[in-house]
Amino acid sequence: MTTPEKDEVRKDQAVDDAVKTETEAEQSSSASDTEDTKAAETNQDSKDSKESEAEDPIEAAKKEAAAWQDKYLRLHAEWDTYRRRMNEQREEEKARAAEKLVEGLIPVIDDFERSIDYAEKNGEQGLLGGVQAVHTKMLEVLTKHGVEMIDPKGEAFNALEALAVATVDDPSVPDETVAEVYQKGYRMGNKVIRSAMVTVTVGGPKREVEESEEDTSKDSEE
Repeated sequence: MTTPEKDEVRKDQAVDDAVKTETEAEQSSSASDTEDTKAAETNQDSKDSKESEAEDPIEAAKKEAAAWQDKYLRLHAEWDTYRRRMNEQREEEKARAAEKLVEGLIPVIDDFERSIDYAEKNGEQGLLGGVQAVHTKMLEVLTKHGVEMIDPKGEAFNALEALAVATVDDPSVPDETVAEVYQKGYRMGNKVIRSAMVTVTVGGPKREVEESEEDTSKDSEE
């Protein structure tokens, strides 16, 4: 091999060595970059994990607080319902007790009224004054506690408050007018404790509907 050819081979060899060295340097740099990237990702993952671990107790505390608040609200609602039910029950028991007391007193009042009627018819003035006084006081006590007497003589018959035991022909008054009250009735609030016993007229003109009833009927139709 001649000298020029040897020189050419040496040049080619030098170029190959330079390329190889550059390639190895690039590979080394790339590997270093990859390792740096992996290390950075590992550090970020570790940081995210720590932040997540730090947030978990807070979220758990919030959930626990919400659960306790929900329990408190439910218990509070149940207590209000129980208290209201107990109050209603006590009021009902008081009303029933009062009704029983009134039911027991009504026959006594009937006896007083019969005694008054007897004394008036037979001139027993001495008896009349005392019985009337006691009768009046008893009615005042009952009225004070919400008891009303039902005495519908001359009024339109109301089947919700009175019991018709007989009819009387009387063309001078509208039909179904209470002619006589044999026994007075009593109501307490909206409840009728005892219906009145009455006689009702027949044979008269048809009773006109009262204006208030007509208005109520029209309003309901509208």
